[in-house]
Formats: sequence, structure tokens, C-alpha cells
Amino acid sequence: MRYGVRRGAGTAVGAVALGGLLFGAAGCKDVEVSGGGASGGSASEPAARGAEGSALKAVDGLTVKGRAPKTGYDRDKFGSAWADTDSNHCDTRNDILKRDLKDVKFKTGDCVIASGVLNDDPYSGDDIRFTRGASKIDIDHLVSLSDAWQKGASKWEASKRIALANDPLNLLAVSAGPNRSKGEGDTATWLPGNKGYRCRYVAGQVAVKAKYGLWVTSAEKAAMKKVLTTCPDQKLPEGTAPTKAPARFRAR
Repeated sequence: MRYGVRRGAGTAVGAVALGGLLFGAAGCKDVEVSGGGASGGSASEPAARGAEGSALKAVDGLTVKGRAPKTGYDRDKFGSAWADTDSNHCDTRNDILKRDLKDVKFKTGDCVIASGVLNDDPYSGDDIRFTRGASKIDIDHLVSLSDAWQKGASKWEASKRIALANDPLNLLAVSAGPNRSKGEGDTATWLPGNKGYRCRYVAGQVAVKAKYGLWVTSAEKAAMKKVLTTCPDQKLPEGTAPTKAPARFRAR
């Protein structure tokens, strides 16, 4: 999914007017995965437990259930893309680009981004130039909307789905290629090729799922713990955006 949030879910991140997003800088050892993702199946979980405030500790608070059917999923169920839910007169996509890019130049005013540079792309580690109209940068949803739909969001009110789709905590500017290879994958099926970012990436997913009450599969939880046990002090990111969008926003 396009979107994302960096940190971000790699980069220059911090509290921002969008809703605030804080990622810890704890290191992450290499975690080997097969096929570009974490090991699937029902692998036994590591016994390690994280400290209070850590992403590892937060994993234990997530509900574990099976993946529900994708029946009924539609992007429009999460509202119009890039809705200005924080009412700052700038759409969510440009808000995230402004937060995550360096050397930003605006097309007009201080909203629409004309160009910039994504230093140390969280998914590839490369520096990528952004040029409006010919961009190789996507905005990724750390937790894809399809994954969210199958793990609780199908039962939500529209205002909560709209909030999730536009929450800076769940959004990250990233290289388009790796992002599109991710597709709708969760931690059990996909991790960034940039091993140095995996701890922060998984911590971001944990934070989003905890904030919105989304569940995880047993394989997903095991994969999260496998990554986070290599960085047990990795802080759980914090975001202050509300979990309900303003009443003026509608979803199908």
C-alpha cells in the first residue's frame, strides 16, 4: 500500500503537528528471513520479555486471532485518500512528505511539495530524490489497510477507518519499489531489505495495532518477537492523532 510514515514507521522523525510520532533509536541486529519476509507458520515465540515502554513488551498485549476473510474490502471504506483529517489545510500525503524529506521545495505556499530528498530510505537504505510528477517515492501504510480490514477494521465505524488511513503513526515515505513488493504483507510475510530499519519498522506496526486494537495472527506475533528480541530496548512509537476522524469526513 502506498503511504507510510517514516521515522518513522527510518529518518528524520519526531513529534510533528500532524499528530506526533516518536521512534526510539535503539539498535537492531540483523534478522535473517527467507523470501524477503519473516518466517511464517506457527513457529514458537522467543521467551524474551521487553522492558516497560518497549515494543517487545507491547507485543504481548496484542490479541491473537486468525486472519478474517478479505470479503467486502474496498479502499473507499477508509475514506478518500489523503484526507486533511488534522484540518491544517494540507493533505496527508504532502504532510508526510514534508515531515520525511530533506531539502524540501514547495510548488506553492507551504503545502504542495515540488521536490526534496529522502535520505536513507527506510526500506532500501538509499537516498532517493523526489520530483513532483515523476516520483519514485510512495507513502506507505505500515499496517496496510487490507491487513487491517482482515484483523478488525471491517467491524469499525467509518470514522475510525478514516483515522487509521491518515494517522501519521501509520504512514512513512519510502522507496516505491520495495513498498510495492511488500503489497499487503504483515511482519510474518515481509520485512524491509534494509536490516538496520527492521526493529523500527516492526515497532511501528506494533504501535499501530496496539493503538487501534487490531489483532495479529500467531505467525505474525512470532515474527514480531523474533525481530524485536534483537533490540529489546526499542521504544514503542507514540502518536497523538485521534482514532476517530472529524464528522465531516465520510467513507463508503
